[in-house]
Amino acid sequence: MRKSGILLPVSSIPSKYGIGTFSKQAYEFIDLLKKAGQSYWQILPLGPTGYGDSPYQSFSTFAGNPYYIDLETLVEEGYLTAEDCEACDFGEDDRYIDYEKIYLSRFKVLRTAFHNSHIEEEEAFLKYVEENSFWLEDYALYMAVKNSFDGVSWIEWEEDIKLRKPEAMERYRKEYAEEVEFFKFQQYLFAKQWTALKAYANQKKIQIIGDIPIYVAFDSADTWANPELFQLDETLTPIAVAGCPPDAFSATGQLWGNPLYRWEYHKETEYAWWMKRIDYCYRLYDVVRIDHFRGFDEYYSIPYEDETAEFGHWEKGPGYDIFKTMKAKLGNKAVIAEDLGYLTDSVIKLVKKTGYPGMKILQFAFDSREESDYLPHNYGSNSVVYTGTHDNDTTLGWYTVLNRKDKAFAKKYLDIRSRKDVQWVFIRAAMSSVSDTCVIPMQDYLGLGAEARTNVPSTLGTNWKWRMLPGEFTEELAGKIYDMTKLYGRLS
Repeated sequence: MRKSGILLPVSSIPSKYGIGTFSKQAYEFIDLLKKAGQSYWQILPLGPTGYGDSPYQSFSTFAGNPYYIDLETLVEEGYLTAEDCEACDFGEDDRYIDYEKIYLSRFKVLRTAFHNSHIEEEEAFLKYVEENSFWLEDYALYMAVKNSFDGVSWIEWEEDIKLRKPEAMERYRKEYAEEVEFFKFQQYLFAKQWTALKAYANQKKIQIIGDIPIYVAFDSADTWANPELFQLDETLTPIAVAGCPPDAFSATGQLWGNPLYRWEYHKETEYAWWMKRIDYCYRLYDVVRIDHFRGFDEYYSIPYEDETAEFGHWEKGPGYDIFKTMKAKLGNKAVIAEDLGYLTDSVIKLVKKTGYPGMKILQFAFDSREESDYLPHNYGSNSVVYTGTHDNDTTLGWYTVLNRKDKAFAKKYLDIRSRKDVQWVFIRAAMSSVSDTCVIPMQDYLGLGAEARTNVPSTLGTNWKWRMLPGEFTEELAGKIYDMTKLYGRLS
């Protein structure tokens, strides 16, 4: 069945207090998605972020980002007063997130909410803690201990707690009991608010497409609590780390730095940790986009001490075995395989064998030197087409700096007659393609340029900051999107 959706990170919603949250504006966005005839809202990973603010480098693969907890809801529930919120500086710019100010203010105000909450007396909280103990206990302790060591990575902690010796675990649990409870409180609020927002979306027949990064961060509760899952030496230092070889995005490749999996161990345990992780994802999302799908076929291994990704090599991943196990244990789930980049015959076979739709990116199509699989006439129906993703420039930004030959090819192929509304020509090409699903970044519907780009891979400092302005997604725009969605048979 033909459907379409919009890609907008939660952080980009025009909520109050400096960053997008599970706010009334998020509910309004869902209402506008419905009016626009959309079936999907695609978001980025929801995990708590650290240095670099990337949702792909999270302190936990299970936990939620406390930045997304809506403070106005906490005021309504009596945990906070409006004055508590107004007393903090969350930044003045509605267009871009000031993460430093968010970090310095958000936890301060959430701590006030915690002290006002008497949360230990709430049955719903106690039930949540019990049901999520398989990850929450480790995460809350990890964050409390991390704070006690001024935020340094767990590899630099005192030896006894770094190695999780039972007496040290018990001592830290007692010493930081209130702090541990504070982190559990944050996760409870996150889960409560997100569950309500997702239920509202589903009631409006909008499904959530979420994102599971293939890797977890080294500095995370996951790695600290489960070192046996990863390629670490006897001192728990990574032997090799993840990344991508040199490509069009980066001449020296991408050095992500995540620890690599000990796939033989995962296979022995019937991928038990992975099954928990994926199953949990389907509590949060309706459809899961598996990031860097190629890594399950072959993964790029970079020596730990290297400063670039130039000298890595490819190793065999688990292949179809992990997805066979997933289908047997969890049933047939809705998945999107992020199969971008250079694809070998074996990864193409793997995607085909799973039956999952792969991704088609229009911005990758217009290379005048060669015929591209990303040109719409080469698509199969079992695919998801995008004008661009969070790693691409906006379509307008990309088109503006496109080289002369590629631009001439794009003009000829898409019959572009003027630069005015060029993004709509690309949106139309995606919508009219045979791909079962079409997802368009919100920035393209708004006609924004490079200033609205979400992320530039392999860079730090300017990413993940863009936000939609209040009132920017209008009823009129929703109507225009609806008309195109209807025209190309994608109405939900």
